[in-house]
Amino acid sequence: MITDRSTSATPDPERHRLAQADAGERDWRAWGPYLSERAWGTVREDYSEHGTAWDYFPHDHARSRAYRWNEDGMAGVCDDRQTFCFALALWNGRDPILKERMFGLGGDGGNHGEDVKEYWWYEDSTPTHSWMRWRYHYPQAAFPYDELVAVNALRGRDDTEYELVDTGIFDEDRYWAVTVDYAKASPTDMCVLVTVANRGDEDATLHVLPTLWFRNTWSWGLPGTDRVPRLVGSTGSGAGARLVGEHRVLGQLMLEGDGDPVPLLCDNETNAERLWGLPGRSAYPKDGINDHVVAGADTVNPDRTGTKGALHYVLDVPAGGQRQIRLRLTRTAPPPAAGPPAPADLGDGFDAVLWARRAEANRFFDSVIPAAATADEALVARQAIAGLLWGKQFYHFDVRRWLDGDPGSAPPPAGRRHGRNSAWWHMNSFDVISMPDPWEYPWYAAWDLAFHCVTLARVDPGFAKGQILLLLREWYLHPNGQIPAYEWAFGDVNPPVHAWAALKVFEIDGSRDHEFLARVMHKLMINFTWWVNRKDTGGNNVFEGGFLGLDNVGPFDRSAALPVAGVLEQSDGTGWMAMYALNLLDMAIVLAEHDRTYTDTATKFFEHFAYIAAAAYEQGLWDAEDAFFYDVLRLADGTKVPLKVRSVVGLLPLAAVTRLTARTMHRLPELGARLRWFLTNHPEYADVLGARRLGPDGRQQRLLSMVAPEQVVRLLARMLDPDEFLSDYGLRTLSRAHLDKPFTVTLGGQEFSVGYEPAESTSGLFGGNSNWRGPIWMPTNFLLISALRDYAAFFGDDLQVEYPTRSGVKRTLNEIADDLSARLISLFTRDDWGRRPIYGAAQLFQTHPDWRDLICFPEYFHGDNGAGLGAWHQTGWTALVADLILTLRR
Repeated sequence: MITDRSTSATPDPERHRLAQADAGERDWRAWGPYLSERAWGTVREDYSEHGTAWDYFPHDHARSRAYRWNEDGMAGVCDDRQTFCFALALWNGRDPILKERMFGLGGDGGNHGEDVKEYWWYEDSTPTHSWMRWRYHYPQAAFPYDELVAVNALRGRDDTEYELVDTGIFDEDRYWAVTVDYAKASPTDMCVLVTVANRGDEDATLHVLPTLWFRNTWSWGLPGTDRVPRLVGSTGSGAGARLVGEHRVLGQLMLEGDGDPVPLLCDNETNAERLWGLPGRSAYPKDGINDHVVAGADTVNPDRTGTKGALHYVLDVPAGGQRQIRLRLTRTAPPPAAGPPAPADLGDGFDAVLWARRAEANRFFDSVIPAAATADEALVARQAIAGLLWGKQFYHFDVRRWLDGDPGSAPPPAGRRHGRNSAWWHMNSFDVISMPDPWEYPWYAAWDLAFHCVTLARVDPGFAKGQILLLLREWYLHPNGQIPAYEWAFGDVNPPVHAWAALKVFEIDGSRDHEFLARVMHKLMINFTWWVNRKDTGGNNVFEGGFLGLDNVGPFDRSAALPVAGVLEQSDGTGWMAMYALNLLDMAIVLAEHDRTYTDTATKFFEHFAYIAAAAYEQGLWDAEDAFFYDVLRLADGTKVPLKVRSVVGLLPLAAVTRLTARTMHRLPELGARLRWFLTNHPEYADVLGARRLGPDGRQQRLLSMVAPEQVVRLLARMLDPDEFLSDYGLRTLSRAHLDKPFTVTLGGQEFSVGYEPAESTSGLFGGNSNWRGPIWMPTNFLLISALRDYAAFFGDDLQVEYPTRSGVKRTLNEIADDLSARLISLFTRDDWGRRPIYGAAQLFQTHPDWRDLICFPEYFHGDNGAGLGAWHQTGWTALVADLILTLRR
């Protein structure tokens, strides 16, 4: 058991490592948890004609088939170019295959879409990954692969998912609790402690195979990449056994373990004979270690050489006991390496590194998490940040090459030339990127990433700024100015939140990196222009955009062809663009204080905001009677059909708000003069530009808001109504009023409807497991809470509204923002009965001492009881709960 003890005299060694990494002095981020949890079933690996990724590369192929673009594994690490990979493999003696990667169902297998059927947690990580902890619960009985597939296949959308815990396989505590601790002695020297605990009441045996391999870059027929690296296994080094690798770029790499494991070697090459009955490139292909351990087959190289190797431990563990394995993964020499490496220190030096790094991690997080946070809140915040940091993945995808196929492979089907992502041939990704979920979404999503960066900036602002800039670089941003959405369809449209996130990151970082802000703004102006040119088809300053991240929120798929001829003018699209204009205005104001040439840009965006905000009313998006914004279907004959669905679509215009202070007007008199001229000559914009009052400093300030002051109170009355959006755990995405009164509209002879669904979607309208029809989502809640604080900065304590609606109790907007934050935080923390709402009725997670403090961060939450739903490791934007804790307890 590791306890706190530090050997370092540096006040905060982790912050020192971050400073070294940011300055380019020592690359502490070079190695990290950049190995994906899933590479099979992804677009990158899909060379089919019709884009059937889950079928083209299924889980059953993963152990036998070399990946083209990246790798996967459990508790894995790799370098930031994924030259090598290290991960854990396990075998309980009963499973038909080694447990080398997490199992789950694809879109057609789970009755609510993609769904992983395993339980693992990211318990801890520092931003440089100098200290990390990963935890997995592995059944001792045979893993029920077939049962999970068969039962879920029989269930419909009205049924719940059939999960691993439902099989009863954990009922008698017969499982292995496997923990992996990583501690860096240097940027390229990792101490690894694997602890396997037998939770059962009988002695049991577990096979543990720490595995090292090289990503296959040599078999694709590309010029200059045909040199094959080499791994050699040996025993008798004085400390146990080792694998030594040689790579032309990396140099010499060594994995050494204590005890008496047996090195097993094969090649990271496809077993073409097993998959297709064809001869392969190697007599000992990728699944050779699997077949040898599970079936005793003669499928590992007797010469102990290859490109994939494992140290095979067979651990007999008494009931209730545990065993530990010490490993050291080290780059022992640069190229060209000569001679065998010295034995690794797996004794006192190993212990000292582990003790120090964990203590330093505690010291670092003590400076991040406020002392006012409860112990449970601190646990949630730290695990949320850990999950976010473990979600950083190496992402490689050269779209042109993917479309063309590789020289050493058969040409891809001709249809790919006009299919998925064919217009994004310019894009070439080779980066470590923050992913939404390492299993269900093992690829970046643009608006997810923006939210990730807000929480990342709390611990690693350098990395957060790099991520914001990354998708705006020329090898990502489309030549037409569009930001790529996500791997399944780069051309889909995500909400434009990059500017908002950049401002948040800039502020969290101390509001001093003006070079970062300028670089972001130059690219975002191109993207803003793309929006104006492409998503305002009528040229009337109201915007379309499709589903805009809000799957299933309306009566029909907003990204598909409309059921009748016309244009769907969207309240959220228009609200997003009004917010975007204000974000760019705020950027320009900050930059203009250092470079007056940005003043003209500032005036451009405040005027553009005025046009957009006013158009929302002129074009009928605001319904004065209902006090709500709705989408409007503008038919070919000019008729307008309001789609009166009360959803977050109509609340998002609240987020388009900022203030112009007297200080800003004084420092930028040209802006103040232009504002006065504009209002004098265009008084029709007074509602969105004209509100004025004295600020806390006694000087005049002005509110720029898409929602006029008198309308704010009416709109908040709906948002804060328990019978509509307000739940015990945050704001629902769809009004609960639609439970009894679904919205229905008839278009083109067809009837379309949308009703309140607080849990999984019963409609396959868009996506599989996604449901915006009532659940609670962290990103939209976070935006609306931020908006409340912006309004509070203008109105102060003078504006109080009834909260909850009809309660008779009035509160200030800051008090409401605090309470909404507390409701969202309470999703994860224990209530008065010791239960965490996210785990719902799952007794194992609620009451078992070995499970209840291991926190998952789901994609969304039941709109009434707060139970976690969707992707179970969507720590990406759900990690915003850490930011809420840090803000509320600051």
